[in-house]
Amino acid sequence: MKKRTLGRSGLEVSELGLGCMGMSFGYGPPKDKQEMIGVIRAAVERGVTFFDTAEVYGPFLNEELVGEALEPYRKDVLIATKFGFRFEAGKQAGLDSRPEHIKEVAEASLRRLRTDVIDLLYQHRVDPAVPIEDVAGAVKDLIAAGKVRHFGLSEAGVRTIRRAHAVQPVTALQSEYSLWWREPEAEILPVLEELGIGFVPFSPLGKGYLTGKIDENTTFDATDFRNTVPRFSAEARKANRVVVELIDGMALRKKATPAQIALAWVLAQKPWMAPIPGTTKLHRLEENLAAAAVTLSSEDLRELDIATAGIAVEGARYSEGAQRWIDR
Repeated sequence: MKKRTLGRSGLEVSELGLGCMGMSFGYGPPKDKQEMIGVIRAAVERGVTFFDTAEVYGPFLNEELVGEALEPYRKDVLIATKFGFRFEAGKQAGLDSRPEHIKEVAEASLRRLRTDVIDLLYQHRVDPAVPIEDVAGAVKDLIAAGKVRHFGLSEAGVRTIRRAHAVQPVTALQSEYSLWWREPEAEILPVLEELGIGFVPFSPLGKGYLTGKIDENTTFDATDFRNTVPRFSAEARKANRVVVELIDGMALRKKATPAQIALAWVLAQKPWMAPIPGTTKLHRLEENLAAAAVTLSSEDLRELDIATAGIAVEGARYSEGAQRWIDR
């Protein structure tokens, strides 16, 4: 597995990381813990050094899983986690990025992750009630105390990124980016390049849709959050098959899978991007990691760019409730 450096931070990660959320949260009931530990450790054995989690995934279950799975390999891997929510009776209950809360969350995350330092600590969602300068200052204090190494933001807009970076250099922005969600290209990516900030695309496989395994007849578990996403309504899934057909055509020519084409496309965009596809299955992990060996020529990339530019993807990527937490 090749390495990439996130911006000008010096933080070197495997070019493909592993998003661990779906092992405990979001895509149905939590999966078997021992099986998931096996998948995470298999990723380490295959060269993955960059693992993504968050306190809200569970809540708390995913950090515990990642901490246990990676404890034997801690000196060889990088763990990213996130703060930014508050909880009531074990349920997510809004945003909270008050500095004192950030520091409490960091201590709890350190315990769950079985480590003495968090490699990359993201603000999960921008909290409009707390100035971003105060948030950056709190993380700066944690870095000075040796409890955090790098500061990140997630789903933050240009103005927020600039204001945070002026207080504590931002190592990475994590936001959604894929062949069917290219909004960051307009304003976000140019600012990241200007400031030397790395980019960590989540959902590079379109929450599973770009693998070609989901169509309008697919049914999701009752606890799968895609049931609430307009882009995953049956009508939208049917309308958006044109995106999958486009990727599938390229995959046939390249003797690859649609998932590998979707990941190879992201990898080809910028050398300071490190996508974090998630999976709960060993064979899918191996399929995803093999995307690093798929080469897309400039002609291939131009073909995909032109074709996707002409497609109007149906449906919003978040429910109305979740959309209000996106900083733009």
